[in-house]
Amino acid sequence: MNMTDPIADMLTRIRNGVRVKLPKVDIPNSRLKTEIARILKDEGYIANFKVVENQHQGAIRVFLKYGQGDERVITDLQRVSRPGCRIYCGKGEIPRVYGGLGINILSTSRGVMTGREAARSGVGGEILCNVW
Repeated sequence: MNMTDPIADMLTRIRNGVRVKLPKVDIPNSRLKTEIARILKDEGYIANFKVVENQHQGAIRVFLKYGQGDERVITDLQRVSRPGCRIYCGKGEIPRVYGGLGINILSTSRGVMTGREAARSGVGGEILCNVW
């Protein structure tokens, strides 16, 4: 299967998994996707993740997280910059997500980080996705 946008695929797998209340989803591994999973864990959107070896490129197993009454922690994930239309922002123009309730994940010259971290470090970059 030809995959033009692996990050969108990752977000869709997580979004679908959360909708049907799966305990975990598996995503084909890449360094960038591992970084995105790390940020989602640090920001409290997923319970955990681990890289699982298999015969292909390996997979990232993402353990989804739910609140007390089984409510979703992740309302939605939205791809911002796509292979067909890249979206970049400078250090002073990082948008707020959902009035500051959500996060955006940026790919910067200093690695993958949240919009808040990027603003603090004084770097801009490509806005990969929004999570809230």
